[in-house]
Amino acid sequence: MKVLKFGGTSVANAKNIKLVLDIVLNKAKNDKLVVVVSALSKVTDLLQLAASKAALNDETYKDIVAEIEKKHLDALKELIPVSEQSSSLSHIKRIVNHLETILDGCSLLGELSARTSDTILSFGELLSSYIIAEALKQNLKNSGYKDSRELIKTNNNYGKAAVNFEVTNALTTAFFNSNDAQVTIMPGFIASSLDDINTTLGRGGSDYTAAIIAGALDASELEIWTDVNGMFTANPKIVKQARPIATISYQEAMELSHFGAKVLYPPTIQPVLRKNIPIHIKNTFEPEAEGTYISNISTPNGSPVRGISHIDNITLITLEGPGMIGVSGSSKRLFEVLSQEGINVIFITQASSEHSICIGILNSDADVAESAINSAFEIEIAQNKIEPCIVEKNLCIIALVGENMKNHQGLSGRMFSTLGKNNVNIRAIAQGASERNISAVINERDVKKALNTLHENFFEENTKQLNLFVMGVGNVGEKFIEQIHQQKKFLKENLKINVRVIALSNSRKMHFDDDGIDLDSWKATLENGEAANKELFIEKVTSLNLRNSIFVDITANADVAAIYERFLKQSVGVVTCNKIACASAYDNYKNLKKLSRQYNAPFLFETNVGAGLPIIDTVKNLIASGDKVHKIQAVLSGSLNFIFNNFDENYSFHDVVKEAGVQGFTEPDPKIDLSGIDVARKILILIRESGYKMEIEDIENQSFLPAACMATTNNEDFFKSLIEYNSHFEGILAEAKAKDSRLKFVAQFENGKASVGLQFIPKDHPFYNLEGKDNIVLFYTDRYVDQPLLIKGAGAGAAVTASGIFADVIRIGNV
Repeated sequence: MKVLKFGGTSVANAKNIKLVLDIVLNKAKNDKLVVVVSALSKVTDLLQLAASKAALNDETYKDIVAEIEKKHLDALKELIPVSEQSSSLSHIKRIVNHLETILDGCSLLGELSARTSDTILSFGELLSSYIIAEALKQNLKNSGYKDSRELIKTNNNYGKAAVNFEVTNALTTAFFNSNDAQVTIMPGFIASSLDDINTTLGRGGSDYTAAIIAGALDASELEIWTDVNGMFTANPKIVKQARPIATISYQEAMELSHFGAKVLYPPTIQPVLRKNIPIHIKNTFEPEAEGTYISNISTPNGSPVRGISHIDNITLITLEGPGMIGVSGSSKRLFEVLSQEGINVIFITQASSEHSICIGILNSDADVAESAINSAFEIEIAQNKIEPCIVEKNLCIIALVGENMKNHQGLSGRMFSTLGKNNVNIRAIAQGASERNISAVINERDVKKALNTLHENFFEENTKQLNLFVMGVGNVGEKFIEQIHQQKKFLKENLKINVRVIALSNSRKMHFDDDGIDLDSWKATLENGEAANKELFIEKVTSLNLRNSIFVDITANADVAAIYERFLKQSVGVVTCNKIACASAYDNYKNLKKLSRQYNAPFLFETNVGAGLPIIDTVKNLIASGDKVHKIQAVLSGSLNFIFNNFDENYSFHDVVKEAGVQGFTEPDPKIDLSGIDVARKILILIRESGYKMEIEDIENQSFLPAACMATTNNEDFFKSLIEYNSHFEGILAEAKAKDSRLKFVAQFENGKASVGLQFIPKDHPFYNLEGKDNIVLFYTDRYVDQPLLIKGAGAGAAVTASGIFADVIRIGNV
């Protein structure tokens, strides 16, 4: 014999019930069945609400009763032919009338006892099981119905009654020994006391009913039919990559269900565990799916961790003080107080010094627990031997579960290291003596990030998901997105990095999608997004709280550079080509670097100097390896190099600057490049990365632009001024030709002094043959004395700058 249980979503409506009937009829061909059913979806909640309203003399409880009646009548009418509906409709109406009579009594008395509540809640299963039994008879004449209250006997602990297994097993065995029906339908959740008063079995009561019957009958298997494909490696609603667990042991299943895996409730396992009856969790809506098979054997899946689970709405209560050290009975008193208040303790940990004990309970019990504990220890508190209990609400317990965890070293270290890298603060830790689970208490807002991070580490072949929030989608930003889209598959398959763009923003619009923006149509998506708002952008990044979050700044905006600190403090990494932050006040630059270390949030800005060239990374490696930089000479502006390489008697200075803008070599405001401030920022960043303290004001800027050009306030006026002062630029060109030299805008640092300016470079100088938009940097160090370390290559252009940003993102993924 097999016992099948169908949950509330499986019997939510007539359409779903038809699926249930198909499954039952198919299985009845080979086995005798007991089918336990829950109430129709949401009906138990409606009954609870109606009872509460009736007790408050709120007449709207009658509307709820009418809603319940309609829900069941609609289902019955669709499942049973019209010619055979009459008696069934009358039966449903009689049951509903009985329900309304009880609720009328609650309304008259103005109260709702636990006993009455159990009776009211029992109507959900009584109604659903009757309808399903009548529907089954249409296709299987050899089917029957049995009221669970006649077989399952309990004590009078209303709301969560304890089963009297001796009486229950005897009644169940006797009934089914004399029952010839191929399929017997039974209501779940409900039972009765020895004096025949209605009782209920508490949370997960229908599962428990099925397990009790399976255990009593020594069933060959207990099947739990629900709306998911079994127990998952994590909650699939939170962890999209979670997958079903094919096989798992009873003990592992109990641990996972204790820590919140809602597909199965812990009490369910006990009656079948004693009889070694396997449990098979199946999906009503995908009956062919494998599901999860629970038995006394766990098949290893390559990982010692079988699943990750969590419990929400946890409060941590800590009792501490010197008066607990060496004093026997403190723990006993604490747990007795909680037991007397009917408070379940979910989590326990105690300091080895006996100075404190910490427990986890549900948020809903926190206020009662705090009052009761402080009252129980009021003498010790008054004598300052024990502190009033410390209460921390809105926490969550996460747990790694696995039968073989005890045979693997370093799992706890791996777990806490993984959480630490994402700045998930751990409030308390516990590990069971069986070593089947490691539990930690964290802030509730970090749950999604913690579960995804742990799942990624233990179940996803070390694939690391990077979540990008991109601000600035101009020339460089567009190339950056294009490169991500092009390389996404390669990164996932070869580097085990999964890059998702969660947000995009330009100066007008922004769009967020926490499942990742479709990069095939990102332009249209952004155009239809909400109005750009920097504060709202920051707020959304923070509230999403995704693991491995990276803010990517592809602007040249000072206001955007000013918000890096806020991201770093939220453990959001920053990748930027915007030079303003690192060239701002030295104290701000150092603070950003400090915050990056403090909050374990990468702060990478390789493209600040040399676009995609590895200049900053080279300096970092020199300094880290003990070298010291004494002198730097460099052409650091690809745009200025392009301009002066193409400025000759055939093209005016104005025309060459225009062309540089068209090709994306200059900033949107070309004066930033031509004024020398951009180069000054770059040499300043190299100086600082070399270990020297310097401000932008300390760098001498030998501008070649006339003062009138510098005084313009918009691009149109600026370009007009270039035409107006064309003779000035022609004069500079003529002087270079007279000296048989080429014009290069050079940055240099030596003996604590730095300058930027236009220079006439002779033919024998390394800078003379620097073509196109290339950059070149010469580092003179302790190790590179006579021959400098030289880095040369393309230093401007949307594609190479985007590739440098992309490289920084990949660098974070490889950490």
